[in-house]
Parts: sequence; C-alpha cells; structure tokens
Amino acid sequence: MNPLRYKAVVSSDWSECLSPNGPFDPISFNFPELGDKLNRIFKEYTGNLISLTHATGLIKELLPEPFTSEHMDAYLDASFQTYTGVADLIEWCLEHDILFMINTTGTQGYFQRVFAKQLMPAVTVVAANPLIRFPDRTSEDRYRYQVLEIEDKPKSTIAVLRTYNVPPNKVVVMGDSGGDGPHFQWAAKNGALPIGIMPKHSLICYCESSYIRISRFFGLCYGPDEARDLEKEMSFNFRELKIVLYDALDL
Repeated sequence: MNPLRYKAVVSSDWSECLSPNGPFDPISFNFPELGDKLNRIFKEYTGNLISLTHATGLIKELLPEPFTSEHMDAYLDASFQTYTGVADLIEWCLEHDILFMINTTGTQGYFQRVFAKQLMPAVTVVAANPLIRFPDRTSEDRYRYQVLEIEDKPKSTIAVLRTYNVPPNKVVVMGDSGGDGPHFQWAAKNGALPIGIMPKHSLICYCESSYIRISRFFGLCYGPDEARDLEKEMSFNFRELKIVLYDALDL
C-alpha cells in the first residue's frame, strides 16, 4: 500500500460511538457476576475520575480466569453490533482514499476476532488497549499503536498522520465521552474537525472546561445522568456522515 495514497484520516472511538456496546461487555457477557463492577469502572474512567491504567488493573484483578478467544467468539456470536450504516461509512471512506482509524480504549482482542470473523470491513489501523489480546502475527502491523491512557489517542493519530503524510486539517476525530476529551483537545488546537457522536455529558463537560468547540454533533446528545435510549440511537444512520466528511475534508 502506497503511504501517500490517503487524502484524509478519520480517527474514531468505537464503544458507544460506532457500536452501542461497551468495551467490557465481552467480559460481563462471559462473567455476568462482574457486570455491575465493570459498569462502574467504565463510567469512572470515561468520566475522567480514574485513569485507564487504573481501570484495566482493577479488571485484571476481577477476572476469575484468563480471557480466551473462545470467550470473545461466544460474545461476538451473540452480541456483536454496530450502529446503522457504520460498515457503509467505513467502506465509503476506503473507496475515497480516507484512512479510517479505530482509536479506542476497547481491547485489541475484540478487534482481532471481529476481523477474523469478517464482521466488519478491515480497517488499516486499530489503536486499542492490550488488556485482552491473542497471538496473531499476521496482523501485528494493524495494532502497532496502543491506547494505555486516554492521552494516547491523539498520540496515535499524530503518528498515523506522520506515517501517511496527511496534514491535521484533513482529519476528523469522532468520540462520545470524556475519555475522548484529550483527542478532541488536540483536534481543536490543530485544525482537525471534532464530531461528537451520541455525546455524553462527560464529553460536553470536558470540552466546556477546556474551551473546546465541538464542530458537529451526530445522534442523541445526553444530559447529566440521562439514561441511554438504544432504540433512538439505532434510528440514526451513519451514512449521513458521508456528506459531513465530504464537505469538512474538502474532497
């Protein structure tokens, strides 16, 4: 692949942004007794109350046994889901020489099995957390960037821009929670376009306190302590973002 071929980059969170599911759902699916504790940990780090390293450390202590690819496959077979039109949006980006990058605190192992099972288009780069990962030498290059803390999201995006010679003003950053705050902060300072996808109150608070302007919103916008409405979330079609990306990236 010619590293000069990409015209732009979309760097997007995954959990509750492109998929309605959370990053620890595979664990709670296989070990339902951990569900409440995992949900609390998730809310604490996306709300910027604890670090991601602290969160993953707590989860490691909770796991009653090693998490295997069989565990992940059982979850994916029963529960894999994206929002409407996500696969079409990714394919459209690839067809228009836009590098679509997943940049998430979700686990590498989740995406390893998603791509192995061909559940979605195979994106070029996945920056993810190594809490769960499986041996897979054939795709090591795809996972060369890790998200150990939320501050690693912009670092991974910057590294991709340097690799593929893409300027920041040809970048769209997408996220939903306070865990995407540092990524949005980088975008706002460097001429990239930050888009709030199903934005939670934690993202709004982070951006307001840091004087970050979110350029676009897509989907539901949640207030403090407002429960998610999955039915309404699924009614939004990500194909509609094609027009936003086309205009924003001046294609």
